[in-house]
Amino acid sequence: MLILKSANYEDIEKEWLFQCDIPVDENGFLNDYHGISREDFDNALETMIAQSKGEKLPEGYVPQTVYYLWDDDNIVGTFHFRHYLCQSLIEGSGHVGYYIAPEYRSKGYASQGLKLLIDEIRDDVQEDEIYLRVNRDNPASLRVMLNNGGYIHHQDDTKYYVRIKI
Repeated sequence: MLILKSANYEDIEKEWLFQCDIPVDENGFLNDYHGISREDFDNALETMIAQSKGEKLPEGYVPQTVYYLWDDDNIVGTFHFRHYLCQSLIEGSGHVGYYIAPEYRSKGYASQGLKLLIDEIRDDVQEDEIYLRVNRDNPASLRVMLNNGGYIHHQDDTKYYVRIKI
C-alpha cells in the first residue's frame, strides 16, 4: 500500500539509508544529506522536524515538511512541501520538490506520490495554485506534473514552471 509519511523518529533507520543514497543534485532535486553519517542524520532529522513547525529556519527560509513515500515497508521517494512562497520560491522551485529512487522510476510512483501530496497539502497552501519547477531535460517529471492537473505557466532556457490549481 502506498502512503506518505512525514519525517519521523520511528522510521529513522530507513529514512537515513534512503536519504544518504540520494545524490547531491539529481535533476534539480538538491540533497544536503548525501553520504551523511547515522549520527549526523539524528541532528538533521531533528532539524527537519523542527523546520516543518517553523522552527530552526535559516534566514530567508520558509517552513518545509519532508515526506517519504512508502510502498509497504520500502521508501521509494521523498516529497518536500514548502508551506508558503517567498519571492525566491515564486521565481524558483515553488512549493514542491520530489525525488523517486532510480529503481522505482517509470512505475507510477511519482504520479501517485504527487497526487497523495496534493491531497495532503491542499488545505495548507496559501496560494490558489501549487508551484513546481522541473528541468526541461526531464520530460518524465513534467508528465507527472501535467498528469496531476498541472500546466506550464512559463519557461526559460533550462526550466519549466508548472502550476497546479487547487
